[in-house]
Amino acid sequence: VQLVESGGGSVQAGDSLRLSCAASGSTSSFVSMAWYRQTPGKERELVALIVRGGTTGYADSVKGRFTISRDDAKNTMYLQMNGLKPEDTANYYCQARVSLVTTFWGQGTQVTVSS
Repeated sequence: VQLVESGGGSVQAGDSLRLSCAASGSTSSFVSMAWYRQTPGKERELVALIVRGGTTGYADSVKGRFTISRDDAKNTMYLQMNGLKPEDTANYYCQARVSLVTTFWGQGTQVTVSS
């Protein structure tokens, strides 16, 4: 499975961005998909998760501002990010879990939020 993220960029605080993650496989068959983010010197952290049945989960820091979704017809996952804050600045990665022991990662897309 190949995952390609897009949609990152440089924005001002309060702006919105929508990240996309295009998968080479059938997203409807994945156990789950998720967005992670990472800043230099820190561990990669889970931002949002969507499981096969459609249930979603979010990190406390983004609840109410970010929305994860998936379009299985397009084999694409999205992260709508509203009310962006400087602390949201990070490299955002897409993850697909195809089984309990197998995951794939995208190459990342940079999001920079200035105050």
